[in-house]
Amino acid sequence: MARRPAPPAAAALLLLLVLVLVVAEAAAGGAAATGVLRVRRKLPAAGGGDVSRAHDGSRRGRLLAAADVPLGGLGLPTDTGLYYTEIGIGTPTKRYYVQVDTGSDILWVNCISCDRCPRKSGLGLELTLYDPKDSSTGNMISCDQGFCSATYGGLLPGCTTSLPCEYSVMYGDGSSTTGFFVSDLLQFDQVSGDGQTRPANSSVTFGCGSQQGGDLGNSNQALDGIIGFGQSNTSMLSQLAAAGKVKKIFAHCLDTINGGGIFAIGNVVQPKVKTTPLVPNMPHYNVNLKSIDVGGTALQLPTHIFDTGEKKGTIIDSGTTLTYLPEIVYKEIMVAIFTKHQDITFHNVQDFLCFQYAGSVDDGFPKVTFHFENDLPLNVYPHDYFFENGQDNLYCVGFQNGGLQSKDGKSMVLLGDLALSNKLVVYDLENQVIGWTEHNCSSSIKIKDDQTGATYTVDAHNISSGWRRFHWQKPFILLLIAMVCSYLIF
Repeated sequence: MARRPAPPAAAALLLLLVLVLVVAEAAAGGAAATGVLRVRRKLPAAGGGDVSRAHDGSRRGRLLAAADVPLGGLGLPTDTGLYYTEIGIGTPTKRYYVQVDTGSDILWVNCISCDRCPRKSGLGLELTLYDPKDSSTGNMISCDQGFCSATYGGLLPGCTTSLPCEYSVMYGDGSSTTGFFVSDLLQFDQVSGDGQTRPANSSVTFGCGSQQGGDLGNSNQALDGIIGFGQSNTSMLSQLAAAGKVKKIFAHCLDTINGGGIFAIGNVVQPKVKTTPLVPNMPHYNVNLKSIDVGGTALQLPTHIFDTGEKKGTIIDSGTTLTYLPEIVYKEIMVAIFTKHQDITFHNVQDFLCFQYAGSVDDGFPKVTFHFENDLPLNVYPHDYFFENGQDNLYCVGFQNGGLQSKDGKSMVLLGDLALSNKLVVYDLENQVIGWTEHNCSSSIKIKDDQTGATYTVDAHNISSGWRRFHWQKPFILLLIAMVCSYLIF
């Protein structure tokens, strides 16, 4: 029997569904691009307390799990300019998108009591306000509880059991968050096999944001909050470690090619990384910078530039997009980078120093290398310190003059996402070292699960909104196509 031709309406519906599927596939690859040029610099003006080394030592005999923290976003200034993850909080669990920031020390999310918090996000994400009353496991932290007194070094003046423990954080870009502390169950993904996880949870104390200032109050790059991976005992990492859930070791690999990347908590065994000591008793991840060379030639810089201390030194910070340098360092690097391109004309494009260049920047410009204690180099290639800004071969410089920033940043070297991208960076707080190696952040790493002794693969993720929408819609679209095909056949 000859197959009958498809009815015109059904054929048209099939074509429409196929087009929808193609468009969804395209959205999955391009949804992260927003064209937003605002850059958020996350650098708290004041950090938390010191790491409790004695307490850590007492835990080292425990069998601790590894965790996978899926990433979204793209750390280019012309894109989202940040990386974020999705976490679960409360009972029943609700999902929240939070920026991943190694330069701050607390987890906070926008609270139901916030009257000026963004309700919509230019990143295409659905935002959620946290309501302690909606969670059966949520509790307010009063100012007389141990967490509050430990955070502030004693009982706050005028404290009574009915008063909440308040928090206030000011970031280096002038943005701020204030609110009060609550405790609730945090759900995270425990690594259970190669590329596999199972849900785990632990009670953590975090901020319930009641007022946001600066960029945090804008909807352009709005998220539900920030998750700080700093060293302080108030950070989520420190709290999970104190509860015996994880080790105080984590790693990230930020992907500026496809977006997202790898973020894992636990002992990374592959690839191997060489490390440098962290400067002790500092609120951020400070390291000892020894020298800088451009194209293999060392810059002649005053030795005091490499001093460490208050408002000095070199900070590794995934919550910052660009790289900020003391003015003298910035000028020397810029001269060395453009020494063979005296004919280039610069343009000021939305506060970025930009120029047009038709060739390959990696072929035409030198590599910049930061050398750290223990002979650990950090190579920053032209495609790392330049970023394309639209079309017409327009490139902008990712190095910034710290002398034009706030007083706190004038004498600091601060290495942000662009310098750290496409490298696996390991923060080993158990041994107070940090290290890195160049790596394909779209691939995977190997991490050891101390509970089983097994080594598992942790894959790269990209939880951009387009990817999530497509994978939510795809089964429904395929079902519709199957129904139409069935109609055409029978």
